[in-house]
Amino acid sequence: MSDFTPTERTQVKRLPKRGRYDRDTVYSILDAGFVCHVGFSVDGQPYVIPTNYGRSGDTIYLHGSAASRMLRTLSEGVRVSVTVTLVDGLVLARSAFHHSVNYRSVVILGTARLVEDSAEKLEALRLFTEHVMKGRWDEVRWPTEQELKATTVLVLPLEEVSAKVRTGGPIDDEPDYALPVWAGVLPLETVAKEPVPDPQRKNDPAVPNYMKNYRP
Repeated sequence: MSDFTPTERTQVKRLPKRGRYDRDTVYSILDAGFVCHVGFSVDGQPYVIPTNYGRSGDTIYLHGSAASRMLRTLSEGVRVSVTVTLVDGLVLARSAFHHSVNYRSVVILGTARLVEDSAEKLEALRLFTEHVMKGRWDEVRWPTEQELKATTVLVLPLEEVSAKVRTGGPIDDEPDYALPVWAGVLPLETVAKEPVPDPQRKNDPAVPNYMKNYRP
């Protein structure tokens, strides 16, 4: 599996040792996240919109209402920047200046394509569903033709891509190590809690095993 080739736009220049261009790292970050931020510009006005996504190989899919201004705009070939960020810990240094965050992030640059083929659109919606909860697609009702028409799906190839990762503890100035200040890392993680049934339920099936065994 070859690495992504960094370009002038995706090469990590500040703290380049944190840059990652291998597919394993990029895929693992994208597969662990749920929300991406989509940046684009219309008539000189920049927008950054949070939305869900799904990945299949070297592509990601974005979706939403057919009335979405963002999706209509991107389907016209507007250049886009998509970012995904995962926060793994708060890095507390002895000085305010050196406080930081342990994180994993991906930046994708490119141009999205409108998905018009019904089979590809249905597959994209399956990817979205399985990304949120693996095993869910086989249990739920699939989208109707009307629902498919009401949904816009865009595909963005993973071509110009880079990841950036920070791990480890604080890096203080040498004299500050003598300060009587606690320093270190406060790890953060997403934890699944007890499922809450829909109060509008008409029956009471057991909680699915894929939900019982879910780990973010």
